[in-house]
Amino acid sequence: MRRATLAAAVTVGLGTLPAAAETIEIHNTMSTGGSEEAALQKFQELIGEKLGDDFEVNIYLNSQLGSEAEVLELLNIGQTQMALTGGAFMGQYAPEYNAVSVPFVLPNWGAVEHYIMETESGQKMQEIAREKGNLVYLGPQKRAFRHMTANKPIKTPEDLEGLPMRMPKIPVWIDVWEELGIQAVVIPSSDIYLAMRTGQVEAHENSLASPYTRQMWEVQDYIIETSHLSFPWHWVASAQWWDGLTEEQRTAISEAAEEARQHGTQVENEKDEFYREALIEKGMEFIEVDQAPFREKAAPAIERAMSGMADTVQPDIEASIEAASE
Repeated sequence: MRRATLAAAVTVGLGTLPAAAETIEIHNTMSTGGSEEAALQKFQELIGEKLGDDFEVNIYLNSQLGSEAEVLELLNIGQTQMALTGGAFMGQYAPEYNAVSVPFVLPNWGAVEHYIMETESGQKMQEIAREKGNLVYLGPQKRAFRHMTANKPIKTPEDLEGLPMRMPKIPVWIDVWEELGIQAVVIPSSDIYLAMRTGQVEAHENSLASPYTRQMWEVQDYIIETSHLSFPWHWVASAQWWDGLTEEQRTAISEAAEEARQHGTQVENEKDEFYREALIEKGMEFIEVDQAPFREKAAPAIERAMSGMADTVQPDIEASIEAASE
Protein backbone atom coordinates (compact mmCIF):
# COMPACT_ATOMS: atom_id res chain seq x y z
CA MET A 1 0.00 0.00 0.00
CA ARG A 2 2.85 2.36 0.90
CA ARG A 3 4.50 1.60 -2.47
CA ALA A 4 1.30 2.40 -4.34
CA THR A 5 0.86 5.64 -2.41
CA LEU A 6 4.51 6.59 -2.98
CA ALA A 7 4.25 5.81 -6.70
CA ALA A 8 1.13 7.93 -6.98
CA ALA A 9 2.83 10.79 -5.16
CA VAL A 10 5.84 10.59 -7.47
CA THR A 11 3.56 10.54 -10.51
CA VAL A 12 1.67 13.59 -9.29
CA GLY A 13 4.94 15.34 -8.47
CA LEU A 14 6.37 14.67 -11.92
CA GLY A 15 3.18 15.90 -13.48
CA THR A 16 3.73 19.33 -11.98
CA LEU A 17 7.19 19.77 -13.54
CA PRO A 18 7.27 22.30 -16.40
CA ALA A 19 8.09 20.97 -19.86
CA ALA A 20 11.71 21.50 -20.87
CA ALA A 21 12.28 24.27 -23.41
CA GLU A 22 13.07 23.12 -26.93
CA THR A 23 16.51 24.25 -28.05
CA ILE A 24 17.13 26.17 -31.27
CA GLU A 25 20.81 26.10 -32.17
CA ILE A 26 21.72 28.79 -34.68
CA HIS A 27 25.14 29.00 -36.29
CA ASN A 28 27.36 31.53 -38.04
CA THR A 29 31.02 31.47 -39.04
CA MET A 30 31.86 35.06 -38.05
CA SER A 31 33.31 36.24 -34.74
CA THR A 32 31.59 38.46 -32.20
CA GLY A 33 30.86 42.14 -32.71
CA GLY A 34 29.47 42.11 -36.24
CA SER A 35 26.04 42.58 -37.78
CA GLU A 36 25.71 38.79 -37.79
CA GLU A 37 25.83 38.58 -34.00
CA ALA A 38 23.48 41.57 -33.72
CA ALA A 39 20.92 39.81 -35.91
CA LEU A 40 21.17 36.52 -34.02
CA GLN A 41 20.78 38.29 -30.68
CA LYS A 42 17.70 40.09 -32.03
CA PHE A 43 16.30 36.72 -33.13
CA GLN A 44 16.97 35.29 -29.66
CA GLU A 45 15.13 38.22 -28.08
CA LEU A 46 12.16 37.96 -30.46
CA ILE A 47 11.75 34.22 -29.93
CA GLY A 48 11.56 34.89 -26.20
CA GLU A 49 8.84 37.48 -26.81
CA LYS A 50 6.85 35.37 -29.27
CA LEU A 51 7.19 31.86 -27.82
CA GLY A 52 8.02 32.51 -24.18
CA ASP A 53 9.74 29.68 -22.34
CA ASP A 54 8.83 27.04 -24.93
CA PHE A 55 12.04 27.64 -26.89
CA GLU A 56 15.60 28.50 -25.94
CA VAL A 57 17.90 29.96 -28.62
CA ASN A 58 21.59 29.07 -28.37
CA ILE A 59 23.91 31.15 -30.57
CA TYR A 60 27.11 29.60 -31.94
CA LEU A 61 29.54 32.02 -33.61
CA ASN A 62 33.03 31.64 -35.06
CA SER A 63 32.36 28.15 -36.50
CA GLN A 64 32.07 26.70 -32.99
CA LEU A 65 30.20 23.63 -34.18
CA GLY A 66 31.87 23.28 -37.55
CA SER A 67 32.55 24.92 -40.87
CA GLU A 68 29.80 26.21 -43.12
CA ALA A 69 29.80 22.93 -45.07
CA GLU A 70 29.69 20.87 -41.87
CA VAL A 71 26.76 22.86 -40.49
CA LEU A 72 24.88 22.49 -43.78
CA GLU A 73 25.29 18.73 -43.43
CA LEU A 74 24.02 18.86 -39.82
CA LEU A 75 20.98 20.80 -41.06
CA ASN A 76 20.46 18.27 -43.83
CA ILE A 77 20.22 15.35 -41.40
CA GLY A 78 18.31 17.26 -38.72
CA GLN A 79 21.12 17.31 -36.15
CA THR A 80 20.89 21.08 -35.67
CA GLN A 81 18.13 23.59 -36.25
CA MET A 82 19.16 26.86 -37.93
CA ALA A 83 22.02 28.83 -39.45
CA LEU A 84 22.87 32.25 -40.81
CA THR A 85 24.98 30.84 -43.60
CA GLY A 86 26.88 32.06 -46.63
CA GLY A 87 26.00 31.35 -50.24
CA ALA A 88 27.83 28.04 -50.67
CA PHE A 89 24.58 26.07 -50.56
CA MET A 90 23.24 28.02 -53.55
CA GLY A 91 26.20 27.04 -55.68
CA GLN A 92 26.03 23.48 -54.38
CA TYR A 93 22.31 22.83 -54.79
CA ALA A 94 21.04 25.34 -57.37
CA PRO A 95 23.93 26.76 -59.44
CA GLU A 96 21.60 27.36 -62.38
CA TYR A 97 19.85 30.10 -60.34
CA ASN A 98 22.85 31.50 -58.44
CA ALA A 99 23.11 34.91 -60.12
CA VAL A 100 23.81 36.68 -56.82
CA SER A 101 27.34 35.23 -56.75
CA VAL A 102 28.39 36.78 -60.09
CA PRO A 103 30.17 40.18 -59.81
CA PHE A 104 28.71 43.26 -61.54
CA VAL A 105 25.27 41.64 -62.08
CA LEU A 106 23.03 43.00 -59.29
CA PRO A 107 24.00 46.63 -58.57
CA ASN A 108 22.41 47.25 -55.16
CA TRP A 109 20.93 45.48 -52.16
CA GLY A 110 17.36 46.10 -53.26
CA ALA A 111 18.01 44.18 -56.47
CA VAL A 112 19.71 41.33 -54.61
CA GLU A 113 16.86 40.97 -52.13
CA HIS A 114 14.20 41.22 -54.84
CA TYR A 115 15.89 38.55 -56.95
CA ILE A 116 16.02 36.08 -54.05
CA MET A 117 12.60 36.76 -52.53
CA GLU A 118 10.33 37.97 -55.33
CA THR A 119 11.30 36.26 -58.59
CA GLU A 120 10.59 32.88 -60.11
CA SER A 121 14.32 32.13 -60.13
CA GLY A 122 14.64 32.95 -56.44
CA GLN A 123 11.65 30.81 -55.53
CA LYS A 124 12.99 27.93 -57.58
CA MET A 125 16.35 28.22 -55.84
CA GLN A 126 14.59 27.97 -52.48
CA GLU A 127 12.62 24.93 -53.60
CA ILE A 128 15.74 23.13 -54.82
CA ALA A 129 17.56 23.93 -51.57
CA ARG A 130 14.77 22.11 -49.75
CA GLU A 131 14.70 19.17 -52.15
CA LYS A 132 18.47 18.63 -52.24
CA GLY A 133 19.70 20.10 -48.97
CA ASN A 134 16.70 19.68 -46.66
CA LEU A 135 16.80 23.45 -46.05
CA VAL A 136 13.89 25.78 -45.36
CA TYR A 137 14.80 29.24 -46.65
CA LEU A 138 13.78 32.20 -44.48
CA GLY A 139 15.46 35.17 -46.14
CA PRO A 140 18.71 36.98 -47.05
CA GLN A 141 20.66 39.35 -44.84
CA LYS A 142 22.90 42.02 -46.29
CA ARG A 143 26.63 41.88 -46.33
CA ALA A 144 28.10 45.21 -47.39
CA PHE A 145 29.06 45.61 -51.03
CA ARG A 146 32.59 44.69 -51.97
CA HIS A 147 35.07 47.21 -53.39
CA MET A 148 38.75 47.02 -54.22
CA THR A 149 41.81 48.54 -52.57
CA ALA A 150 45.05 49.32 -54.40
CA ASN A 151 48.39 51.04 -53.94
CA LYS A 152 47.74 53.23 -56.99
CA PRO A 153 44.68 55.14 -58.25
CA ILE A 154 42.27 53.06 -60.34
CA LYS A 155 39.80 55.05 -62.41
CA THR A 156 39.20 52.94 -65.51
CA PRO A 157 39.45 49.22 -66.35
CA GLU A 158 42.67 49.97 -68.25
CA ASP A 159 44.32 50.85 -64.93
CA LEU A 160 43.88 47.22 -63.83
CA GLU A 161 46.06 45.73 -66.56
CA GLY A 162 48.64 43.38 -65.04
CA LEU A 163 47.83 44.41 -61.46
CA PRO A 164 48.64 41.57 -59.01
CA MET A 165 45.44 41.33 -56.98
CA ARG A 166 44.59 38.96 -54.17
CA MET A 167 41.52 36.85 -54.94
CA PRO A 168 39.68 34.23 -52.92
CA LYS A 169 39.51 30.76 -54.44
CA ILE A 170 36.15 31.33 -56.15
CA PRO A 171 36.44 30.52 -59.88
CA VAL A 172 33.72 32.85 -61.17
CA TRP A 173 35.19 35.82 -59.26
CA ILE A 174 38.67 35.09 -60.55
CA ASP A 175 37.39 34.76 -64.12
CA VAL A 176 35.57 38.11 -63.99
CA TRP A 177 38.53 40.00 -62.53
CA GLU A 178 41.03 38.39 -64.90
CA GLU A 179 38.78 39.52 -67.76
CA LEU A 180 39.24 43.02 -66.35
CA GLY A 181 43.01 42.60 -66.69
CA ILE A 182 44.27 41.78 -63.21
CA GLN A 183 46.79 39.08 -62.38
CA ALA A 184 44.95 36.93 -59.82
CA VAL A 185 46.96 35.85 -56.78
CA VAL A 186 45.11 33.28 -54.66
CA ILE A 187 46.30 33.38 -51.06
CA PRO A 188 44.54 32.85 -47.70
CA SER A 189 42.86 35.91 -46.23
CA SER A 190 45.16 35.72 -43.20
CA ASP A 191 48.15 36.41 -45.49
CA ILE A 192 46.78 39.50 -47.26
CA TYR A 193 48.53 42.15 -45.16
CA LEU A 194 51.96 40.49 -45.39
CA ALA A 195 51.52 39.93 -49.13
CA MET A 196 50.82 43.63 -49.57
CA ARG A 197 53.77 44.66 -47.43
CA THR A 198 56.14 42.43 -49.43
CA GLY A 199 54.68 43.45 -52.81
CA GLN A 200 53.34 40.00 -53.67
CA VAL A 201 49.96 41.64 -54.23
CA GLU A 202 49.11 45.29 -54.88
CA ALA A 203 45.33 45.14 -54.58
CA HIS A 204 42.48 43.12 -53.12
CA GLU A 205 38.68 43.15 -53.09
CA ASN A 206 36.32 42.90 -50.12
CA SER A 207 33.90 44.94 -48.06
CA LEU A 208 35.21 47.93 -46.11
CA ALA A 209 35.52 45.81 -42.98
CA SER A 210 38.58 44.16 -44.53
CA PRO A 211 40.84 47.21 -44.95
CA TYR A 212 39.68 48.52 -41.57
CA THR A 213 40.27 45.37 -39.50
CA ARG A 214 43.54 44.62 -41.34
CA GLN A 215 44.86 48.19 -40.89
CA MET A 216 45.40 48.34 -44.61
CA TRP A 217 46.11 52.08 -44.56
CA GLU A 218 49.64 51.03 -43.64
CA VAL A 219 50.13 49.28 -47.01
CA GLN A 220 47.42 50.65 -49.36
CA ASP A 221 46.40 54.20 -50.25
CA TYR A 222 43.23 53.87 -52.31
CA ILE A 223 39.76 52.35 -52.08
CA ILE A 224 38.04 52.09 -55.44
CA GLU A 225 34.26 52.01 -55.10
CA THR A 226 33.47 49.27 -57.58
CA SER A 227 30.45 47.99 -55.59
CA HIS A 228 30.79 44.84 -57.66
CA LEU A 229 29.08 42.34 -55.35
CA SER A 230 27.07 41.84 -52.20
CA PHE A 231 27.44 38.21 -51.16
CA PRO A 232 24.61 37.93 -48.62
CA TRP A 233 24.01 35.80 -45.60
CA HIS A 234 21.02 33.46 -45.69
CA TRP A 235 18.68 32.46 -42.89
CA VAL A 236 17.97 28.73 -43.22
CA ALA A 237 16.43 26.01 -41.06
CA SER A 238 16.55 22.23 -41.11
CA ALA A 239 13.42 20.97 -42.87
CA GLN A 240 13.45 17.85 -40.70
CA TRP A 241 13.18 20.02 -37.59
CA TRP A 242 10.87 22.58 -39.21
CA ASP A 243 8.29 20.02 -40.26
CA GLY A 244 7.96 18.86 -36.65
CA LEU A 245 6.86 22.31 -35.46
CA THR A 246 3.28 23.51 -35.18
CA GLU A 247 1.96 26.07 -37.65
CA GLU A 248 1.92 28.67 -34.88
CA GLN A 249 5.57 27.96 -34.02
CA ARG A 250 6.66 28.14 -37.67
CA THR A 251 4.89 31.47 -38.09
CA ALA A 252 6.52 32.93 -34.98
CA ILE A 253 9.99 31.74 -36.00
CA SER A 254 9.55 33.06 -39.56
CA GLU A 255 8.46 36.45 -38.25
CA ALA A 256 11.38 36.57 -35.80
CA ALA A 257 13.85 35.69 -38.57
CA GLU A 258 12.37 38.38 -40.83
CA GLU A 259 12.70 41.07 -38.16
CA ALA A 260 16.16 39.88 -37.20
CA ARG A 261 17.50 39.88 -40.76
CA GLN A 262 16.22 43.40 -41.32
CA HIS A 263 17.89 44.46 -38.08
CA GLY A 264 21.13 42.80 -39.19
CA THR A 265 20.97 44.63 -42.51
CA GLN A 266 20.52 47.96 -40.70
CA VAL A 267 23.50 47.25 -38.44
CA GLU A 268 25.58 46.26 -41.47
CA ASN A 269 24.78 49.59 -43.14
CA GLU A 270 25.80 51.46 -39.99
CA LYS A 271 29.06 49.55 -39.69
CA ASP A 272 29.85 50.09 -43.36
CA GLU A 273 29.48 53.85 -42.89
CA PHE A 274 31.64 53.71 -39.76
CA TYR A 275 34.40 51.89 -41.65
CA ARG A 276 34.24 54.45 -44.46
CA GLU A 277 34.68 57.40 -42.10
CA ALA A 278 37.42 55.66 -40.12
CA LEU A 279 39.39 54.75 -43.26
CA ILE A 280 39.20 58.33 -44.50
CA GLU A 281 40.48 59.52 -41.13
CA LYS A 282 43.38 57.07 -41.49
CA GLY A 283 44.29 58.69 -44.79
CA MET A 284 42.86 56.30 -47.37
CA GLU A 285 41.41 57.99 -50.45
CA PHE A 286 38.07 56.82 -51.84
CA ILE A 287 37.76 56.92 -55.63
CA GLU A 288 34.29 56.88 -57.18
CA VAL A 289 34.23 55.13 -60.53
CA ASP A 290 31.65 54.66 -63.24
CA GLN A 291 30.80 50.97 -62.94
CA ALA A 292 29.54 50.71 -66.54
CA PRO A 293 32.98 50.46 -68.26
CA PHE A 294 34.08 47.81 -65.75
CA ARG A 295 30.92 45.80 -66.36
CA GLU A 296 31.35 46.19 -70.12
CA LYS A 297 34.93 44.95 -70.10
CA ALA A 298 34.04 42.05 -67.78
CA ALA A 299 31.06 41.11 -69.98
CA PRO A 300 32.63 38.04 -71.64
CA ALA A 301 33.35 36.47 -68.24
CA ILE A 302 29.93 37.45 -66.90
CA GLU A 303 28.33 35.86 -69.96
CA ARG A 304 30.33 32.68 -69.39
CA ALA A 305 29.09 32.54 -65.81
CA MET A 306 25.50 33.17 -66.86
CA SER A 307 25.50 30.81 -69.85
CA GLY A 308 24.66 27.74 -67.79
CA MET A 309 21.86 29.38 -65.85
CA ALA A 310 18.13 28.82 -66.24
CA ASP A 311 16.12 30.75 -68.83
CA THR A 312 14.29 32.71 -66.13
CA VAL A 313 17.45 34.17 -64.60
CA GLN A 314 18.23 37.03 -66.99
CA PRO A 315 14.68 38.43 -67.13
CA ASP A 316 14.46 38.09 -63.35
CA ILE A 317 17.72 40.02 -62.95
CA GLU A 318 16.36 42.80 -65.16
CA ALA A 319 13.07 42.85 -63.23
CA SER A 320 14.95 43.03 -59.93
CA ILE A 321 17.10 45.94 -61.08
CA GLU A 322 14.00 47.78 -62.28
CA ALA A 323 12.08 47.07 -59.05
CA ALA A 324 14.97 48.34 -56.93
CA SER A 325 15.16 51.58 -58.92
CA GLU A 326 11.51 52.49 -58.36
